[in-house]
Amino acid sequence: MGDRVDVRPLVAGDYGAVARIFFCAVHEGTRGAYNYEQRLAWGGETIDLDRWKKRLETLTGFVAEMDDEPVGFFTVDPTGYIELAFVLPSATGIGVGRALLREAERWAKDRGAERLTTEASVVARPFFLKSGWHVVMEERVERRGVILTRSKMRKALG
Repeated sequence: MGDRVDVRPLVAGDYGAVARIFFCAVHEGTRGAYNYEQRLAWGGETIDLDRWKKRLETLTGFVAEMDDEPVGFFTVDPTGYIELAFVLPSATGIGVGRALLREAERWAKDRGAERLTTEASVVARPFFLKSGWHVVMEERVERRGVILTRSKMRKALG
C-alpha cells in the first residue's frame, strides 16, 4: 500500500467496499475494546450487501483510497453530523481518518454547519480527541440486546 491518500465523494456504487470496511473495522479493529458478543451485535455475523446498497442511497460522504483501493469512509450531513466513520484496520494510523475528517469538515462548513457531531466508539474516541473534538457525554446503547459504550462528541467549526 502506498503513502498517498486520495479522498473522493462517496457514491451509491461504493456499497460493497463500504460494507467490507465497516465489517473489518468492527470485527478486527475494535477487538481490543469490545468483546466478541458486542462486535457481533454491532457488525453482524456476515456482510449484508443489500442493506448497505439501500443505506448508501441516502447518505453523503467521502471515501479514502490508497492505490485506487478503498480503505476508509466517513458520512456527513449538512448539519455536520458524522454518522459513520470507519477505516480498515490495516490503514489506521497513516492519515486516512485525518484526510476523511478534513473533507467532511470542509463539506459541512460549506453548507453552513457550525459544528461537527458524532457518536464515537471506544476505539474512535482518541482519534476525535486528537482532532480537536470534545466529549459531550458517554452513553450506553443497545444493539441486538447487547450493551455498547460510546461517546457523544462535538467540534466547533470556526
